[in-house]
Amino acid sequence: MTTIVGRRQPRGQQRRDDFKEIVKELRQNQADLKAELTVQKEQSARDRERITAQDYTMRYMVGWVRSLVGYIRQSRLEPPPPPQPVPDEVQQWLHDVGL
Repeated sequence: MTTIVGRRQPRGQQRRDDFKEIVKELRQNQADLKAELTVQKEQSARDRERITAQDYTMRYMVGWVRSLVGYIRQSRLEPPPPPQPVPDEVQQWLHDVGL
């Protein structure tokens, strides 16, 4: 003879409870990801603005240095050498300065 001490929940009810918890957790994770994405988008916009400003500054400086080197050469002088060895990555962009 088997004695039934307590009544078990039907399997379907347990699955429904698990599903509700999973959905609740997924919604929370989704909200967290949306907030993180918003922060990343704002940071990305600031980075793009900074890089654009740096790009403009570098182009301005390169143009200015090239015009100075041109002026010095027109005066039949040689521009001074760079203050330190120029890295190979930079030399490809300074070919007309004569480095």
